Amino acid sequence: MPSVGVLTLELRLSDAHSLKDKRHTVKGLKDRLRGKFNVAVAEIDYQDLWQRSLISAVTVSSDHGRAEQTLQLVEREASGMLGETLISATVEWFE
Repeated sequence: MPSVGVLTLELRLSDAHSLKDKRHTVKGLKDRLRGKFNVAVAEIDYQDLWQRSLISAVTVSSDHGRAEQTLQLVEREASGMLGETLISATVEWFE
C-alpha cells in the first residue's frame, strides 16, 4: 500500500517588503526542494500577503519509512535554507 506524505511549512518573511521579494524567496525554496528531493512543492496559502507563506511538499512511496525519511530531509533542507523564517513544520500521512 503506498504512503503519501505531506510536509507543510509555514514561513514568516519579515525581510520581504513586496510580493516580488516574497516570490523570490518562495520560488528559490520550491525549486531547490523539487530539484534535490524530487518532491511536488506548491504554495498553498497566503499568496497575496508579502510576509507570510504556507508551502507544502508531497512525496509518494511504496515504503512508509522511505517517504518519512524524504520528508525529514526536505524539512532539514528548508530549515537550513530559511533559518528563523521557518515558523513551523507539520507532516500528514495518507495511506
